[in-house]
Amino acid sequence: GLVLGVYSSEKDDGAAQFTSAGDAFDRLVSGKLRALLSLCGPPLKKGKARIFHGLHQDFPSVVVVGLGKKNAGINEQENWNEGKENIRTAVAVGCRQIQDLEIPCVEVDPCGDAQAAAEGAVLGLHEYNELKQKKKPVVTPQLHGSAESQAWQKGVIYAEGQNLARYLMEAPANFITPIKFAEHIEQKLRTFSNAKVHIRPESWITTQEMGAFLSVAKGSAEPPIFLEIHYLGSANTDDSPLVFVGKGVTFDSGGISLKPSSGMDAMRADMGGAATVCSAIVTAAALKLPLNIIGLAPLCENMPSGKANKPGDVVRAKNGKTIQVDNTDAEGRLLLADALCYAHNFNPRAIVNAATLTGAMDVALGSAATGVFTNSSWLWTHLYEASILTGDRVWRMPLFEHYTKQVTDCPLADVSNIGKYSRAGGACTAAAFLKEFVTASHWAHLDIAGVMSNKDEVPYLRKGMAGRPTRTLVEFAARLSQDSHN
Repeated sequence: GLVLGVYSSEKDDGAAQFTSAGDAFDRLVSGKLRALLSLCGPPLKKGKARIFHGLHQDFPSVVVVGLGKKNAGINEQENWNEGKENIRTAVAVGCRQIQDLEIPCVEVDPCGDAQAAAEGAVLGLHEYNELKQKKKPVVTPQLHGSAESQAWQKGVIYAEGQNLARYLMEAPANFITPIKFAEHIEQKLRTFSNAKVHIRPESWITTQEMGAFLSVAKGSAEPPIFLEIHYLGSANTDDSPLVFVGKGVTFDSGGISLKPSSGMDAMRADMGGAATVCSAIVTAAALKLPLNIIGLAPLCENMPSGKANKPGDVVRAKNGKTIQVDNTDAEGRLLLADALCYAHNFNPRAIVNAATLTGAMDVALGSAATGVFTNSSWLWTHLYEASILTGDRVWRMPLFEHYTKQVTDCPLADVSNIGKYSRAGGACTAAAFLKEFVTASHWAHLDIAGVMSNKDEVPYLRKGMAGRPTRTLVEFAARLSQDSHN
């Protein structure tokens, strides 16, 4: 199969404007493609596709996809590069058409941006069907022509990183337990000599005095794991690392504050923070990014049992602060509190944590963007610029003292794990809680609850767990590595 792009015409005469690969193919078939395209209805709208058979012996099936306007670039209103998004969407649509025809291989027109085209192809074809007997046919996308093979390969690596996060998040909680999660990441990093993986058991967590993390884990029969990854990509291994921290609740029942059963199965993806940051580090290693990154993922289940946290219990975090657990379903912040304290041991250049933290974040932004709470405009700028390129957007949220007061005004302990006005500004009070465990001057908290899954909002991702914003974290790390070189 072959996927070729066509731009919307600037004029009303409606003559199709092919990409250079489309033009070359049309010449090869003596103008038949252009003729057929104009015969079969109005000009192709962006993200739509038409399929033609029997035009050329090498490509029995050719899908032409609409790329929208030719010179679409950064859209200030949308906060993304529209041209790149159009390519990702169009290529994904084209590749799925080829998959539906059960053709095992597809060549993809780079459409002027081979990285975006590769991302669209690899992300668009991904589907979790490990546990089904009947699987969709596997389609291998490859670049059509050889002009942009380096950019294409980079796009494949970026997309595979996001697909790894999607795989981990989608898998059932009895398949991806804390230890299985850690072993899966260890296996992915095994081939890189400059990456080391430490799978820390419960005894180690206890010696670290991570009382908040342990209090969540003790309700489950699954033992907790603290996963620590070191990727040393910098020429100087002593350079201050970027530290990624990810919430790793492999299943969240809510604990004693039990969640409603409807939709609870999606809580297998409550380790989305750990999945995205670990996948970003695997991707950074594959790209050989020249910087040091440390990944920290406290992994456990949040279950109701005779040993579980009870509402009103007080636990002690690694930095000595006491926490009143007023709602056992606000458990992610307890894990992160201890992991953030531990992150400071590495003299970090910056700490970035990701977590499917609050339903309130989903209410605030839906699936349009990841909410970012940060004490550093430098960090924010890098994350924001990275997200414009990836199309996986971020939006800055407030870290006001206003919210801090709502978590520190607590009857029995130093802080409460929910704001005293419970539902009001829930994503902001959660961020204010985390801030109580951070002294680093460059820290960002990414609340990814709203972008956890995809229904149909991102057209190049199928329905299911989204693995967002893995590519934005990778692009952010890449920018940081350039920053240190300059």
